[in-house]
Amino acid sequence: MLFSITVSYSRPPEEVKEHLDGHKDWLVRHIKSGTIIVAGPLLNGDGGFILAHAEDRAAIETMIADDPFDRHRVAAFDIQTCNPAIRAAGFSEHWAAGAKSV
Repeated sequence: MLFSITVSYSRPPEEVKEHLDGHKDWLVRHIKSGTIIVAGPLLNGDGGFILAHAEDRAAIETMIADDPFDRHRVAAFDIQTCNPAIRAAGFSEHWAAGAKSV
């Protein structure tokens, strides 16, 4: 399954910045493990976006619980789940198994 995760800062910017390096390390660790596909800041500066792949929502919730942003309560995470039905030919079948390639 794919997971769209919107990260919304819930504390002042200076508090968020205190945990930014730890958050970036967390992102890199999960990108290298294959769980996070892509991540980046929102253009409005109020948070970020993560596209992730996992077997179930529980795995994503466990991953997020280890993020310094969550542990220090400086951000909220909105998780949406998608079971892809159709994908671009260049998008890995690994992340969208069963989705029709067009």
